[in-house]
Amino acid sequence: MKKLVLISGIIVAAFSSCNNSSIIAGTNSPKDTLRYTDETHLKNIQQLTFGGDNAEAYWSYDSKYLVFQRTNPKEGILCDQIFMGKAPLKPGGKFTYKMISSGKGRTTCPFFTKDGKHIIYASTHLGGDACPPTPDRTKYGNKYIWPLYNTYDIFMADLDGKIVKQLTNSTSYDAEATLSPDGKKMVYTSTKDGDIELYIMDLETGKEQRITHTTGYDGGAWFSPDGTKLIWRASRPGTETAIKEYKDLLAENLVAPTNMEVFVANADGSQVKQVTHFGQANWAPAFFPDSKRIIFASNQEYKRGFPFNLYSINEDGSDLQKISHEKIFDAFPMFSPNGKKIVFCSNRNNGGTRDTNVFIADWVE
Repeated sequence: MKKLVLISGIIVAAFSSCNNSSIIAGTNSPKDTLRYTDETHLKNIQQLTFGGDNAEAYWSYDSKYLVFQRTNPKEGILCDQIFMGKAPLKPGGKFTYKMISSGKGRTTCPFFTKDGKHIIYASTHLGGDACPPTPDRTKYGNKYIWPLYNTYDIFMADLDGKIVKQLTNSTSYDAEATLSPDGKKMVYTSTKDGDIELYIMDLETGKEQRITHTTGYDGGAWFSPDGTKLIWRASRPGTETAIKEYKDLLAENLVAPTNMEVFVANADGSQVKQVTHFGQANWAPAFFPDSKRIIFASNQEYKRGFPFNLYSINEDGSDLQKISHEKIFDAFPMFSPNGKKIVFCSNRNNGGTRDTNVFIADWVE
């Protein structure tokens, strides 16, 4: 569910993979040809992937590697699979990546472990080798509907793709996992208690705690870099009609995640606060390295639902600033742990196609 990509006014979730061979992606000129006017916080933007849908690219704890999900039917990659590669040291350097997941089922939401030797991700492969079916949106007025596959569970694998541990084991949707700065706790999303809620698991003991209890979708959560807070996106249907529509879809393992706001809380789930009140889709939030400011993606300025740009905001909802400045899709921002770079996904420079690719840039205050 973190993997929401909005194209032509519709949020589309689709990323994938095919084989375990390494791929040398094309390189970008060191000149800042990919930076749009007024993108003053971004410097030396470099495109790392070329073609297909690539998203949810996240840094390793040492700021050296990226893990992401990818689909590209032209390469036989029919639904999301997980890839990783070493980030270029200098602008224009090559980005070499390989597939980590098995190619079976659909995968999503990869994240490095603290030791840099493993990743966690969600996969449907125990439910079958094939890509699970996508919902027929014509049944729901052609609105964007996202499937909550109940075959998703969360796994830990080494960097050669060998699964070393199954972290969740339910008959419900378990996905959208990230880890705490010390690597000891995992926050994730599950429907196992009848709603779409957040849970925190101790990776060593397996003990967990449900931390959200309000009707609506709660997902895409992150810990702050200092480990004291959580940030996530949530829907809060506020009328009887909206609540009924939400619950009716949920009964079919579906959700329509087009109205979301950014929320924060203490790391134990206490003192929940709503940060944004813009309407439409405000999502993919993450803290700045200072654990105070927030970066997120939003279509708040455009009533038709597109484009999406990156914005920053203070935790109290003040000082909204626009970070990316073009009529395209920019989302999934994450600062490198050392604070020097940012990774994001965008459909800039895609030649008029619907391709979404991974980009990195130096961050400029």
